[in-house]
Amino acid sequence: MSHFLTGIKEIPHPEERLKGASRRTHRGNAAKSFTRSFAGTTLIVAVLFALPVTAEAPKYGGTLTYMIPADAPPSFDGHRESTYATMHSVAPFYSVLIRINPQNPSSTTDFVCDLCTEMPWPTDDGKTYTFKIRQDVKFHDGSPLSAADVAASFERIIFPPNGVLSARASNYLMVDKVEAPDPSAVVFRLKFATSAFLAALADPFNLVYQKVRLDEDQRWYEKNILGSGPFKFVEYQVGQSIKGIKNPDYYHKGLPYLDGFTGIYADKQAVRVEAIRGDRAAIEFRSMPPAARDELLKALGDKITVQEGDWNVASGLTPNHKRKPFDDPRVRRALTLAIDRWRGAPGLSKIAIVHTVGGIVFPGSPLAATPQELEQIAGFWPDIDKSRAEAKRLLKEAGAEGLTFELLNRNVDQPFKYVATWLIDEWSKIGLRVTQRVLPTGPWFEAMRNGDFDVVLEAPGHGLVNPLLDVQKALPATFDSENYGNFDDPHEVDLYERMLHETDPAKQRVLMREFEKYALGEQAHLIWVLWWHRIVPYRSYVKGFKIAPTHFINQDLAQIWLDK
Repeated sequence: MSHFLTGIKEIPHPEERLKGASRRTHRGNAAKSFTRSFAGTTLIVAVLFALPVTAEAPKYGGTLTYMIPADAPPSFDGHRESTYATMHSVAPFYSVLIRINPQNPSSTTDFVCDLCTEMPWPTDDGKTYTFKIRQDVKFHDGSPLSAADVAASFERIIFPPNGVLSARASNYLMVDKVEAPDPSAVVFRLKFATSAFLAALADPFNLVYQKVRLDEDQRWYEKNILGSGPFKFVEYQVGQSIKGIKNPDYYHKGLPYLDGFTGIYADKQAVRVEAIRGDRAAIEFRSMPPAARDELLKALGDKITVQEGDWNVASGLTPNHKRKPFDDPRVRRALTLAIDRWRGAPGLSKIAIVHTVGGIVFPGSPLAATPQELEQIAGFWPDIDKSRAEAKRLLKEAGAEGLTFELLNRNVDQPFKYVATWLIDEWSKIGLRVTQRVLPTGPWFEAMRNGDFDVVLEAPGHGLVNPLLDVQKALPATFDSENYGNFDDPHEVDLYERMLHETDPAKQRVLMREFEKYALGEQAHLIWVLWWHRIVPYRSYVKGFKIAPTHFINQDLAQIWLDK
């Protein structure tokens, strides 16, 4: 695992052509570019949740209004869901055990305590972690939070009861048991040592719930909100807004700065852009396309600030292996071979929030494929004519020439609809006839979970950058509940488990190449399309926001303040 460093240089105004940088920050007519490099593998341990380091003294007060680009969250339960629609709605109400350092959000190793008092060093040859829990934390109903609540929350995430969906249970294959021997300690006992464990604990979806509520009803948190975070729940209006007010008893003294917040739901990009332009909202934390960024900068000048960066989310396709002919790997291979990623990415990146051609590992991270390695995988060959000729041959061999099928898609403009339109055109070049079914977020998830699709366009995204956990999206549903392909593959699982147990980074990398080539190329269980690019334009009076490679980190709003 590595953490990110940055260097700085000046670049032109965004009305000119923007080049290079993997992370950009624009302010008015001036812009700065940040390029990422990698360093070291030393674990950075911080004891306490750090206050932001800034040249300006944070101001208290005010209400932040921000846009949530969805019609509504599928549920409020962070353990169940994997969408920003849930996290951007409920994260401000909750605490977590540990997290990536808010001041170093691009790191993969810089973990800090939230509910714990200090980051522990493992014992028992790396198989036992004991976390001391703060004793000054209260849930918003006034009841004290103890180790029992933390343990119950992780029990639910790692070992979900019957009828309870845990989206990330597979992240904890290394965990044998979770214990709370007393009110101030939580102990995780592992089956084997692995470098993936702390990253699994630090996932921002690991919200800490009240044990008594879970004991009464394991599904209570799907429709209700009760946490111990920086803001208290005020109201939720379906399809309209969610509101919170400052928690005066928040245990990180001096935080939050805001008096409250209002999140406004709007699935149409034009509505969100106009809200920021008219100052009816200050920010959308997910992302906007280049045109929207430039439109806001042109209209508002130095009243708008923009941060950009590589994004640990991608467009991915999942074929339903239970529906013919997608049970045939030849047909799945044909789908990926038809897509000209290398020529498509530059054009799409001008209109959509996609940017980088890469494999299943976040580009630039230590386990990612080099360009030469990537070009050996079916679907990433540099010669598109060769790829499409092979795709047609495979379809003919499988008896699927001229195949007609339906692509399930999400009712979100960026980048779902843009990517789908492009994919349908790419497939037409090998004789496939594809229609599209577009559903709102909730029904889209339900259709995937119920297997009601031929092929679905998804957005595999992760709470933080950790390739050993991120690649689980390609594993069978018996292993990872977030995979909707309806297949089983013992060989693929074996490849993954060998990699998870391996602690030597060089050997991990060899195993990752074998896994990637098999899962994406040979079997095409998951068809990786393009990695996304995060662009966040916001009102310049919003302070304390630091862009991260995921849109799930730092969404508790505790360190945001308003300079007005």
